[in-house]
Order: sequence, then C-alpha cells, then structure tokens
Amino acid sequence: MPAYPENATLVLVDLSPSGTLRSSAAELIGAASAIGTPVALAVAAPGSADRLGKELADLGAAHVMIAETDQAGTAVVAPVVDALTAAAAALAPEAVLVPNSIQGRDAAARFAVRTGAALAADAVGVSRDEEGVVAHHSVYGGAYLTDSAAANGTLVITLRQGSSSLRADAQEPSVEVLAAPASGAPDATITRCEETGTVSTRPELRGASVVVSGGRGLGSGENFALVESLADALGGAVGASRAAVDAGYVAQAMQVGQTGVTVAPDLYIALGISGAIQHRAGMQTAKTIVAVNKDPDAPIFDIADFGVVGDLFTVVPQLVAAIEEKRG
Repeated sequence: MPAYPENATLVLVDLSPSGTLRSSAAELIGAASAIGTPVALAVAAPGSADRLGKELADLGAAHVMIAETDQAGTAVVAPVVDALTAAAAALAPEAVLVPNSIQGRDAAARFAVRTGAALAADAVGVSRDEEGVVAHHSVYGGAYLTDSAAANGTLVITLRQGSSSLRADAQEPSVEVLAAPASGAPDATITRCEETGTVSTRPELRGASVVVSGGRGLGSGENFALVESLADALGGAVGASRAAVDAGYVAQAMQVGQTGVTVAPDLYIALGISGAIQHRAGMQTAKTIVAVNKDPDAPIFDIADFGVVGDLFTVVPQLVAAIEEKRG
C-alpha cells in the first residue's frame, strides 16, 4: 500500500472527453493546499497514468491516483463515483473537493449519499479552523456570505470555478493506479461526443487575470468593439453582463454572473454595467474592480475600488490610447 500524505485532502479533477485536464484542476488543488495536503484523483482511459500524474504533480498534487477504466468517456458518472469511493476508503480524508461542474455535482451528490458524508455544494472558498474544514458560500445572488461544516466525518465540497486564486507549488510525481471496483450502479451511456469551441487569441474567461466586461450601456453589439479594444490592450478576456447577453450584443458564453461564469481576476473592468446583484455575484471577488458608468448612483460603484463617472464612449478610447502610448 502506498504511503499517503498526512492530512490528505482528496481532489477530484475533471477531464475533457479527449482525456485532457480541465482548467479547474489548478484551482481545486490550490484550494485544497489551504486545508491539507492535496491528493488528486482522475478517472481516465488506460495508459494515462504517467502523463496525468506529471501534469497534476506540476499543479501541486503531493500524490496522484489514476483510476483507469475502459468506461472513461462512455459512462457519465458511475465510474467517477466508484473511484471516489475507493480513493476515500484508502485515504480517509477529512474533506473531498470536487469541481462544481455538471458531472462534478452529480458525482459529489452520489458519493455523499453512498458514503453518508456531508455535502457542501457551490462553495466559493474553503478554510480550516480549530474544529476542522469550513466551506464558504455566496448566497442570494451574493447578498450574503455563509459557512458550512460537517458535524462529523468527511465533508464533500463542490467548488465554484473562478472563485479561488490560490495555487499550489509543484511537487515530485507520486502516482498510483487505483483499483476501483465497478459498483454496477445505474448510469447513462455516452454514445457520441463532439467538442465545439471558438479559436481566440484572448485568454479564457474562466481563470483570466484581467477581465473587461460590457453591459447594456454599450447600446449595441457593434459597440462591444470598445470592450474588446480595451481587453486586447490589457491582454485580458472579454465578458458581459446578463443584460448585454439578453439584448443579443454577445453570446451567452461571455456572461459573467450568478447564472453565467464566475471570475476572480486580478483586475476586473466594468463598462456600462449597472451592477445588479446577479452580476456582482460572479465578479465581486476580483482583487481590483474598476467601473465606468455615466450614472453616479449605479450599484457597481458600491464595490468598485476605482470608479469613473462619465461616458464610456469618451473614456475608453482615451484609456486605450494612454495604454498604447505608455507601451511605446
């Protein structure tokens, strides 16, 4: 039996249908390092252990468990729950961190029911106090922050992507191929999978260090070129408020907010966004928030570190020109 790290926190990482790590892996391992020693678990096709073990160790996992199965990519969630059960039995972790993705939430709930563990869903952070692991939640559209913990046993936490900026230091690879007996639990079968995406030179919205978002104040989809020009000048990603998406200015994939993407960049710039609670829930953990709005009473100014009351069609071009001049 491998010598497992003390105070291990089990981390389930998401893989794409092609078997590559999702971007949430670094965030989950980083968050786990704040409450214990990260042990990463991946459910993958046979022959993936060495590659994934190295990648996950580079992200900070002190030990990596790879549950190899021919069902990876064909079964929806049962093999993941079986692997979680086997890994938790070996580690007896105080906490299990799972991505708050569709598959992650499904697997976390099934695992919690199967093992009788406590479940804390959609957390925006984790920490440890004198009594154990604590999950932090942003509820009612970000109006309140609440905490939850397990009275006893393991706490299973699904972590909202983009909510934590913690990252762990790289480790030497320590990889184990985990035996995870199939439970035979009912599951759906994936008969066909086709990945789609857009090619862009800009960083992905989730995980970007700089995000520039536009709202209803842009007035049209054509005017979103202003948002893009500032994002490109800063090397950032482009986002939008729900109002801009509902108005058809941009695609829903760019929506930042409670029902869109949650981001926690170093810099968040809101252009023509009033700052409804739904939007604030998805970006208020940014380290620095800058808002440009012609309405001095816009709620976005309540959480902004820097605010400009003015016409964004005048302010943004001047800002882009100043950035480009500074760079020479």
